Amino acid sequence: MWTTHRITVDSDVPIAGQKTKAALVRKVIHTVLDSEEVTVPCEVNVLFTDDIGIQEINKEQRQIDAPTDVLSFPMLGLRPGEALREKTWADPGTGLTVLGDMVLNLDRMKQQATEYGHSEHRELCYLVVHSALHLLGYDHLDEGPDKALMRKREEAILNTLGTTRED
Repeated sequence: MWTTHRITVDSDVPIAGQKTKAALVRKVIHTVLDSEEVTVPCEVNVLFTDDIGIQEINKEQRQIDAPTDVLSFPMLGLRPGEALREKTWADPGTGLTVLGDMVLNLDRMKQQATEYGHSEHRELCYLVVHSALHLLGYDHLDEGPDKALMRKREEAILNTLGTTRED
């Protein structure tokens, strides 16, 4: 049973199948939060964009003038595996804990699906899992244990979703 979360999905570009993609994003985020034992109501904001849109955001927010596949902007300084069980950080007005924002580049999602030889569905699921884990404190800045832990959690959650590399 999922905790009630507010997951808003917007787009700054036209998208074929936007409602279907938005529903998938919500399902994936709920699955990540459930898998990570988040039991307090949370808020996550998602933006669909393209290479141009994400490059602008990347330049403005990170001073990197290049497109990327996904950007994550966590609001809390969580550690990997630190479950949110108490309303410590809840907004008093909404009762929701704001986890942060994610920006998904649909141009790059399509390119990577082709490059890796799997479906756009699988690539979108992967990018959302990856970003949601960043919002929950996971990172992969080095090739060490943090990256290994994040990859292990990504694969476990994708398996829970029934999404494999063969999709």
